[in-house]
Amino acid sequence: MADTPERAPSNNEVEVKPSDAAAEQLEKLTKSPESRVELSPRDAEQTAERARVEALENAISVEAGSKESQKQKHAAPTRKRNTISKADKKASFKRHMKDVQKELPVPSRVFSKVIHNKFVEKTSDVVGGTIARPNAVLAGAISAFILTLAVYIIAKTIGYELSGFESIAAFVIGWILGILYDYFRVLITGKK
Repeated sequence: MADTPERAPSNNEVEVKPSDAAAEQLEKLTKSPESRVELSPRDAEQTAERARVEALENAISVEAGSKESQKQKHAAPTRKRNTISKADKKASFKRHMKDVQKELPVPSRVFSKVIHNKFVEKTSDVVGGTIARPNAVLAGAISAFILTLAVYIIAKTIGYELSGFESIAAFVIGWILGILYDYFRVLITGKK
């Protein structure tokens, strides 16, 4: 082992092979204008040693960075951050309802518990989506008012007595017109 700056790694030293970045850096150093100047053997040895040290530091920092990114990948949660399950929703709803019902007076609390019963809510949703559509109810109410008023005025001028069924019949006619309007609107536009 004569004058060679390289030596075999001992038990305490770890051999690190130069990475691409270190090889590029070494190539830059050898092609730079300063390297063209003739160096003494001692200066050339110092330059080579400096390049090895920089390459080793670069390799160590790259290795540490890759280990850090691997830790972050493994530490990532398996569940999405904004995902809420049905059980979470149900528990949150129950907790919120209890908090709100505590602040209500007794009669309102009882009424709230009745209308927020699962059976009553499901039935209300079905009825609200089919029979008691808002447009149908609105059309029924408007037609009941207008048709009943017209029938009353005509009956009053002619002298007939009303039975009371006129307003119910007018509401049903308006409700049917409202349902038909909803049906054709959804059929044409495709929007509910």
